[in-house]
Amino acid sequence: MRENRRPSKLGDVLGEWLDRKGLSRRIDLARVVDRWPEAVGPQIAAVTQAEAVNAEGTMWVRVASSAWANELSLMAPRILAKLNQGRRGQIREIRWLTGLAPERRQEG
Repeated sequence: MRENRRPSKLGDVLGEWLDRKGLSRRIDLARVVDRWPEAVGPQIAAVTQAEAVNAEGTMWVRVASSAWANELSLMAPRILAKLNQGRRGQIREIRWLTGLAPERRQEG
């Protein structure tokens, strides 16, 4: 005989499934790419472009110049702390790639 239960919310069922499959952490990591401008602020966001995060927590960020890459590498511990605040998945490392995509280069 079937139990008479109320239907579950799709979001709850999906969340439980993602947790069981181990995908919640990965999705949480991927969201950091979209949150990059908010996390680093407008000055850094203007000269950088977050590209990807892998399952091990390495994030790749394009930077306008090697000078900016050097400066940001010195700031990496503070940036990582900000990115990881209140999150399940942890960004462990940022790899700086020199040269922004053509649509992000500032004219000047």
